[in-house]
Parts: sequence; C-alpha cells; structure tokens
Amino acid sequence: MSEVPKSPSPSKQAYKDDEIIERRTLRDYYIILRERLWIALPLALVVAISVAYYQSRATPLYSSTATLQIDKPEKIVTTQNVVDTGVDSDAELNTYLQVIRSGKIRSRVMESLTPQERQILQRPYLKDLPAGSAPPAGVDLGSITVQSIRGTFLISVSVSHRDPEAAALLSNRYVQQFIQSLLDKVGGSNDYAVEYLQKRANQLLDAANTADQRLQDYMRSQNLVSLDNSTNIVQTRLSAVNGALQEVRLGRLAVEEQYNLVQKYRKDGRNLLEITSIANYGSIPDLSKQLESLQRDQALFAERYLERHPKMINVANAISVAQDQLDTAIKLAIADLKTNLEKSRANEQSLEQEYASQVKEQLRLRDLSIEYKSLENQSAVARNNYAQILDRLSQTTTSKYLEKIPVRPLDLATPDGSPYTPDFRRITRTSIGLGLVVFFAVAVGLSFVDDRIKSAWDIESFIGVNLLGIIPDLNTLKDDEKYRLVLDNKNQTGVEPFLSVYSSVKIHSKLDFPKSILVTSTIPGEGKTLISSNLAGAFARHGKSVLLIDCDLRRPMLHRHFNKPNEAGLINWFDNGAKLDGDLVNNPNLGIVSIGENISLISSGGRSKSPTQLLESPVFGQLLERLKKNFDLIVVDSPPLGAVTDSLLIAERVDEVIYVCRFNRAFRKHIRLYIKALRSGKNELLGVVLNGLSPRRIEYYSNYRYYRSYKKYYGTQE
Repeated sequence: MSEVPKSPSPSKQAYKDDEIIERRTLRDYYIILRERLWIALPLALVVAISVAYYQSRATPLYSSTATLQIDKPEKIVTTQNVVDTGVDSDAELNTYLQVIRSGKIRSRVMESLTPQERQILQRPYLKDLPAGSAPPAGVDLGSITVQSIRGTFLISVSVSHRDPEAAALLSNRYVQQFIQSLLDKVGGSNDYAVEYLQKRANQLLDAANTADQRLQDYMRSQNLVSLDNSTNIVQTRLSAVNGALQEVRLGRLAVEEQYNLVQKYRKDGRNLLEITSIANYGSIPDLSKQLESLQRDQALFAERYLERHPKMINVANAISVAQDQLDTAIKLAIADLKTNLEKSRANEQSLEQEYASQVKEQLRLRDLSIEYKSLENQSAVARNNYAQILDRLSQTTTSKYLEKIPVRPLDLATPDGSPYTPDFRRITRTSIGLGLVVFFAVAVGLSFVDDRIKSAWDIESFIGVNLLGIIPDLNTLKDDEKYRLVLDNKNQTGVEPFLSVYSSVKIHSKLDFPKSILVTSTIPGEGKTLISSNLAGAFARHGKSVLLIDCDLRRPMLHRHFNKPNEAGLINWFDNGAKLDGDLVNNPNLGIVSIGENISLISSGGRSKSPTQLLESPVFGQLLERLKKNFDLIVVDSPPLGAVTDSLLIAERVDEVIYVCRFNRAFRKHIRLYIKALRSGKNELLGVVLNGLSPRRIEYYSNYRYYRSYKKYYGTQE
C-alpha cells in the first residue's frame, strides 16, 4: 500500500518559523535553587565563614579625629601692603588639605616625637615580638585621612593606628605641626633670632638633662629618695628609737632595783615576803594566807593537846607542806625577776645599737647635704634657664604672628575606646551578602552547566514541545507488575499517571484511528518500553484494539515483560519472505499474540545486529499499513535515538511520535537535536513524557499535582 505524504502540522511549522525564547518564572528558579541546595548552600557557607574568619583576624585599628576651624575673615583689605591669609576659594582649602597630607608635615611630626611618645607608638609591636627580639627601629605614624566637612569651614584630621593612645597623639600632632608650619611661613623660618633661640634652647635642654642625670646618678649611688625625705625618715626613726630606749631603760632600772632588794634581804636573812613584788607573785599570796591559818590552828591545838596528839601531828605536817610550797614559789618569783632583768638589759643594748646606727646615718646625710644641694641647685638653674629661653622662643615664633594665622584647633583628638576595624557588624553583613551571592550564583550557574532534563520548563520552554505527562518512579513495583500496570488495574495510584498521558495524547493528536505511534527516547534506560506497554494498555482499556510492536530488534524486551516466546516476530517474518497476503493476524511467522483484552503483541522474533535492512525495506511500511486494517492503534517500541538510528527509520513509517525522557538522565541539547531530526520528517510529534520522578519531586518540578491529589483522595479505597 502506498504511503500518503502528510503536510506539516501547525505546531511543526511554528517551530520552524519561530525561535524558542527561554523565559523562566519564579517557580522555575525556585526549582533550580531547591535542586542544587545541598551543593550551593555548603559552598556559600564555606565562603561566608572563610571571609568572616579572615576579616575578623585583621589587626585591630583605632581611629582618632582632631578638628581644625578656618576663620573666614570679615574685613575688607584695601591696602596692598596688608597680607590677607584668609581662605577665599576651594583651591586654597584643598591646598591646606594636601599640605597636611604632605611628607613635609609627616617629617615634622616624626621629628617632634619624644622618646616617651615613640615608646607609645611602638607599644603594639613590642607586644607581638618574641622574647629576646630587638624592638623595631622605626615608628609607625599610622594612616592619616584629611578631609573638609561639607558645607563648613572645618577640616577633620583622622589617624588610624594599632594603639588608641597613639592614634590620638598623632592626630593632635599633625594639627600642631600644620599650624606650626603656617607660623613658620608667615614669620619666616630662616629668621636669625628664631634660629639662635632654637639652638640656645637645645643647648640649655641638654645642660638641664645632664644636670638632672648627675643628680639622679648621685641619688642612686647614695641610695637616696631625696635628701629631705631621707633626713626626715632618719629623724623619725631616731626619735622613735630614743623613746623606746628610755622606756626600756626605766623598766630595766625598776626590775634591777627589785632584784637587788631581793639579794639584800636574802643576805640579811630577812623575810622576802616583805618585798611587794615577791609577796604578790603568782600563788604566794594564797600560800601565805594558808600558812598563817595553819599556824593559828597549831597554837590553839597546843593549848589543848600534847605534842604527840594526832591533830598536832597533822597540823605540823600541813604546815611543813605549805612552807615547802611557799619556798618553792618564792624561788620561782626570784628566777622570773632575774629573767626579766636579763631581757630588759638585752632590749636596752639592742636599742642602744639601733640609736647609734640612726645617729650615724643622720651624720652621713648631713655630710651628703652639701654635695646634694649643689647638684640640685645646678639642675634647677639649668631647668629655669631652659624654661626662660623656651618661653622667649615661643613668644618670638607665635605671639607676633598669631593673629595672622587663619586656622586654629577646634577639637582635640581623644583615644577611642574600641577599634573601628574589624567591624563585626559589617563583617556579618558582608559575609551574609556574599554567602547569598555565592548561593544564588552557584545554583543558577550549575543550572546552565547541568544540561539534563529536570522540569516541565526544560521540555515546554527550552525544547519547545508539549509535556504529555509525568510518570512517577515505579521502582518499588515488580517488573511483571510495572508493564501490565494499566492492563491489570491493580494499583490505581500507579495507573492514573498513564491515564493522564493517554488523555494528553488524545488531546494533542490530530489524526483519527487507525493510526500508528512511535515511542522512543534519547538513551537506554529512560523507560520507553514501560511507557509503550502502559500507553497501549490505556487505549485498549478504553475499547480500542491495540497492537504493541517490539521494534527494538537489537535488544528486544517486550516478550520478557509479558512472558511470551520470541521465536515468531518481525525478524522471523522478514526472513521467511515478508508475505503481506493472507491473514496477517494469524500468520505464524509474524506471531501476533494476545496479551490482554483488546491488546496484542508482535515480538521482535529474535535479535539482529543490523536491523536497518528490515526497517528501510518498503515492506515494513506496508506491513504497518496492512495492520491498521485489523487494529485501531499500533504502538511501536523502538531503540533510543542516542544509541542507534533505527528510530529515525521507523519514524518515517509511523504517523505520530512520543518522546520519553527520564528525569536527570539525558541532556537537553541532545534531546533538542533529536527532536529537531524527528520534526524534519513527516511525523507529528505529540510531545514528551517525563519519567522517573519521585512524588515529592513531582510537586515542585512541575505544575502536575494529580499524583499526590489522587493518592490523598483515593488512597483509603485501595
């Protein structure tokens, strides 16, 4: 049967005439960001954290600002001999700014620094030096920023430095040296008197420093704080030692008097209890009273009893014991008195030595006072001379020309309490902004690098074909169930996507039955056989007689999925003469078998490494046309276009083509190229079926929500 050429369809003509314009919606960009979230987000975090860490490790810098005010003259100068130093133009103001920034002022600032001020400038660097390292030779004058405050006659001088005190010092010093340079310019820097006074001031300063150094060396060698202080200290100590010595001496005399009295009483045999210090010592008063009481009892008993009477004996024994205790206590009192006398004598001797030492120190200070006073007077005279010449120099260089200087300090710089860098708020903002830029740049950039099919936009906008439907990932089902899913109608959730594709095919098809549809893909494994089987089952389920043909002659699979032998089929029919007469449905070489209600199958009939001879033969097209008389729809399962060219040969013999793409598998540019090749023929390309998306991806990769909706609505009925 001869083939009737078909005119190109309107959609095909539009494709040829109009170029595809890539327009993405916000949803498409949302899909791009979500798909590449776990690549772009870690990179953005790494970049943001790295930048934040690097900037936070920057050396802390402090900034201090001093302000200068320019006096705008309010007088009219009419005499040519009067020099007007006021600022009358932006050029003069900019000149002042450049002068403050100049190397000359920087040199003047460097020369004006004292040794103590240089130590302040070097302080941050001394902290960072390793132990034993030499300090840096130079000093850091920081970074200066000079600018005029817009709309005012004010100049701000800001200095950045690692030390806040150093920043304030340098800012004020720049202001001072700038004003001093103006004074030198007005008064004449080469004036003889100023030069002489400056030299003389330097000489007197050296003399004053030398005198101070001699005085300090003398005080250090003689271990003096100052002569007056040392003298006062010695006098205070001498008075204290003298008072203590007198007190100890009086105490020693009192103790010595008591001790001598005891010795005299003992020598004369007198009663020691007559001495007050002995009589009142320790337990002696109690023992004395006890002894007197016993003696009175003995006298009373003697009037009544004889000497051998027991009571007389007991009283005599008690008196003996009491007398022994009293004698022992008296001995202890005498020994204690002797010990106190020895201590008093030792203390007296120690204080006498201390007194003699303080007297000697006082005499030494008296001898040193002459030389000390001489050195002190020399230092005072030198300092006074230097102060006088310095005051004379100040009057000579400033007082005479002060009124002619149009600039004066307004606010002095003060040390800043916290560094202006690193600024952690700015670092946070920068890091977050950079992280967002990297995140969006990586995600969107990868969308241009990653050219694989992912969304409905890729199919409808980039490739420019209709999206017939989306098939979810069915890997949870067994192979025997997947290919008979629509025929068996056991899994409604899995059947609905194929029924949706069936509806889209009917809508987009412009041909009436009978007709033939080719199902192909770009690369193997995209699910074209799955789509072919269930699409054929969907038409059969709706009352159409369908013939499913396995034209993947190099790698046939349909007979396996439907558990049919592969002995009869296309290859067997072609090898046995390719007869078209007679009843093709019952032709044993062709081997058409029923695989369900209203659906039949033609297997490949074997394998062929070069099936182009069969597919290019006119008899193959005639076979399809003859079979249309027996079936309403012929669904042809073909090899992938990216592997072999068999599908292009088959496409010339069929009426319509369905293209199958698996999610994140084939590249868009390849699909676009193969679809262009298909469209260059006479076929009608119905559209693309997107296969292999998980239910969650279906929700945000497309606007097709039927899968989830159906499952929620009908899931409880299964």
